[in-house]
Amino acid sequence: MEIILKEDIIGLGYKNDIVNVKSGYGRNYLIPTGKGVIASPSAKKVLAENLKQQAHKLAALKAEAEKRAEAIKDVALVIPVKVSATGVTYGSVNAAIVADELKKLGHDIDRKIIVMRDIKAVGDYVATVHFHKEVSVEVPVKVVDENAKNAEAEKAEEAAEVAEEPVVEAEAEATAEGAAQVEE
Repeated sequence: MEIILKEDIIGLGYKNDIVNVKSGYGRNYLIPTGKGVIASPSAKKVLAENLKQQAHKLAALKAEAEKRAEAIKDVALVIPVKVSATGVTYGSVNAAIVADELKKLGHDIDRKIIVMRDIKAVGDYVATVHFHKEVSVEVPVKVVDENAKNAEAEKAEEAAEVAEEPVVEAEAEATAEGAAQVEE
């Protein structure tokens, strides 16, 4: 059954696409919910005329999508997670977590347009963000052990404390010498 989509449906197609679906899916879900209409010859003519009239609007939407894609082109995410001794994560890193991390960086992106597999181990992965049917960006995602990150931070703090200790001892000696001179 051929259906003309009236809105973007992840995994099926984009608005104004003509797609083939199973009859039950079209009759029982897409048409009653208003997400699609039957692609009859007259509906196809109407669609062609609408696309012709809306060409400049579609070009503006694509330009906006390209601008948003350019903004996150160079973004690389590092996501710390709890990891077991075998290297398997507790839970998984999914599109919602990637969307939250992007939001922390100032990019408000809907999790529904992010395509990736659930990540269940430490390593380097790629999440694809589809802004438009012709515009998509691959964002590198690095999943790291949060305890390893904390251990590195603690080592850095210890190194800073070791560097400060001689200064503290020298100040204590100078204060003791100053007190001895005052007594004399």
